[in-house]
Amino acid sequence: MARTVVVGLGRSGIGAARLLQAEGHQVTVLERSIEPHLQSLAADLRLQGIAVELGKPLELTSFIPWLDQLDSVVISPGIAWDHPTLTALRQRGIDIAGEMAVAWRSLSHLPWIAITGTNGKTTVTHLLNHVLESNGLKAPMGGNVGHAAAEIALKWRQSNAQRSDWLVMELSSYQIEAAPEIAPRIGIWTNLTPDHLERHGTLDAYRKIKRGLLERSEIRIFNGDDPDLRSQRSSWDKGLWVSSEGPGTANHRADFWIDAEGLVRDPQGALFAASALAMPGQHNLQNLLMVTAAARQTGLPAKAIEASLRSFPGVPHRLEELGHIQQMRVYNDSKATNYDAACVGLKAVPAPAVVLAGGQTKQGDASGWLKQLDQKSCAVILFGAGAAELNDLIKTSGFSGELHCCTNLNAAVTLAIPLGLERQAACLLLSPACASFDQYQDFEARGEHFRSLIAPHLTA
Repeated sequence: MARTVVVGLGRSGIGAARLLQAEGHQVTVLERSIEPHLQSLAADLRLQGIAVELGKPLELTSFIPWLDQLDSVVISPGIAWDHPTLTALRQRGIDIAGEMAVAWRSLSHLPWIAITGTNGKTTVTHLLNHVLESNGLKAPMGGNVGHAAAEIALKWRQSNAQRSDWLVMELSSYQIEAAPEIAPRIGIWTNLTPDHLERHGTLDAYRKIKRGLLERSEIRIFNGDDPDLRSQRSSWDKGLWVSSEGPGTANHRADFWIDAEGLVRDPQGALFAASALAMPGQHNLQNLLMVTAAARQTGLPAKAIEASLRSFPGVPHRLEELGHIQQMRVYNDSKATNYDAACVGLKAVPAPAVVLAGGQTKQGDASGWLKQLDQKSCAVILFGAGAAELNDLIKTSGFSGELHCCTNLNAAVTLAIPLGLERQAACLLLSPACASFDQYQDFEARGEHFRSLIAPHLTA
């Protein structure tokens, strides 16, 4: 019998393995690590009848026991699409697919809303899910956030499962690349700035992957405030464009915009006040508009959208306000994993700020971030693997505030609190501008650690 091998014992790999087995496939999961928590996950899958092999690197030799019966390999988003082993498997006629592709095959009969972009996609995904479900629509959220898409598909297969009205899926460039068949009912593109270039090579290659998803979308929604997307506008034959900067020009009219009085508008008139969404920053006005555009396409009236925006609790780790330490507000923006996201967050908070930054550095243009640091922060405390590199970068930029390096976040927080109070800082901001993988499993774990370090010091 033909066999499918799933590579990786993460959230998406487990979801894919369980879904494939439910569909009648013989499934084996390969995982390169042998850590105790993985052994526990492997034991659970084996009880479900799924074979798991730990300590198996992504090399052709790991597949030898099944090569004669292997018809497909499913990979997790963290595995490069052009990995040499995958290339060798393709040359043997073996199909390679991402977990999202497996989920799409089971869920393509339902209408998808797919959200992509360098930054902002997680906030848009959470906010749109909240707006739809607050209005009685069943619209599960998954993909790059929330549940693995394959787990949603597995749940839908249950005989008593309620049919979803919409699926709200956040898709990273890695997931899109490995699932080129996904064709959403509605596609949303939040922005594009250099990121993941160590994986995709060039900005053009990265853009092409994102663009492909929107080309396959029946309804397209674009952030017209984003310079890169705006420069592409003439190449799109159709689409809804939003702008937080007004209705646009005669050649580049916005379909949804915010006027000088702070009202959200479409060509038919005013919908509601943009203040309905109580989240700071210009970028969140853009997010509000994209969500409004999508919600209107699902048939929701403006009053219903406004009411659900007002009840939105915010998104963990994205400019999440944790409270006050005396006069100093504390924000957790652990999701700011690149320079552009960190720059956007800095723009949104009050000054002067004490900024905690660091982790695993990424390629990208740091100029905007460095400018914001100089304008908004009185002190920057660096931590993690990239501390020395960032220290040199910030020093070279002519930063006028205090600059410190620490080994980890614990030490950084210990230094930051008294320093912020002494400097009468308006806020303390965790805004790493880096990936988390040097010291944490993911940005959520980093944010949770920050929250636990801050909690004993909060006064309000």
